[in-house]
Amino acid sequence: MRSRRTTVGLLTALALSAALAGFSAPAGASARGHAAAAKPGIGKPTFVLGDKNFAEEYVLGSLYQQALQAQGYTVKLKASIGSTEVTFAALKSGQIQGYPEYDGTLLSTVAGITANPASAAAAARETSKWAGKHGYLFSTPTPFSDSDAIAVLKSYAQKNHLSTIGDLKKLGKNLKLGAAPEFQTRNPDGLVGLKKYYGVNPTFDPVNIGSFYPLLDKGTVDAAAVFTTDPQLKSGKYVVLKDTRFIFGFQNVGLVMRKSAAQAEGPAFLKTVNKVSALLTQQAIISLNAAVELNQQSPASVAKAFLKANHLL
Repeated sequence: MRSRRTTVGLLTALALSAALAGFSAPAGASARGHAAAAKPGIGKPTFVLGDKNFAEEYVLGSLYQQALQAQGYTVKLKASIGSTEVTFAALKSGQIQGYPEYDGTLLSTVAGITANPASAAAAARETSKWAGKHGYLFSTPTPFSDSDAIAVLKSYAQKNHLSTIGDLKKLGKNLKLGAAPEFQTRNPDGLVGLKKYYGVNPTFDPVNIGSFYPLLDKGTVDAAAVFTTDPQLKSGKYVVLKDTRFIFGFQNVGLVMRKSAAQAEGPAFLKTVNKVSALLTQQAIISLNAAVELNQQSPASVAKAFLKANHLL
């Protein structure tokens, strides 16, 4: 899991509280109303939900699981399955029936579409269209987008006059780039894209997702393929280099599901998923990630607090 202890716990808790307060349901909504309503999931088949292998995915998995369970659905969560390549294989084989996925990653890594869509809306449409053709369903994407990004220490950027990803080209093999192992083969949102579109040819160091920032801090790697919703980026210690060729694309999240499984659960299942997704703005997801990664709270407890604040529990 991408997490480490830090002294900003109090600030993180305050940020999370602010995020929860900012996304409460409209006046007049109440938990009593939810409790009084019939639960549409009662008697429906068990839905096996998965998530990938980093903190944001753990939060997303817990959010969807708990919101659906509150509606009477039986949802079994298989957490930390692995990268998209591994997790989608689990979906395809029937080991799971759905998981939170980033639309741009689904298009490039699973569908093999390397040309980035022109807009977030276009990415959502292309993903939904591809999913429908292949027996899947992709829920309405979240407001937030979380793409890969190349980050360096601020001091390293100043020393080497770096502001864009293209500026890394001059460093050649002297640049040590740390990233998740799957980054090495991804195109365009990976090492293949860096070489093709920017001419950047670093020494690649495959590392665990949770170790990016400690490795940057120690100087073990010079740059890292991080995520734009990482709360660590708010510290001011790091510089995210501009992706002027836009190789990392749009990355909004939806629940990709086996269509037959989603249909068996009934329309209220997807409606509940979409209610959760609609709440996840950029500010909200960064605050939720911070509570887990920086303040060491469990994904389940963070998800529970968020859903309660928004009257979904």
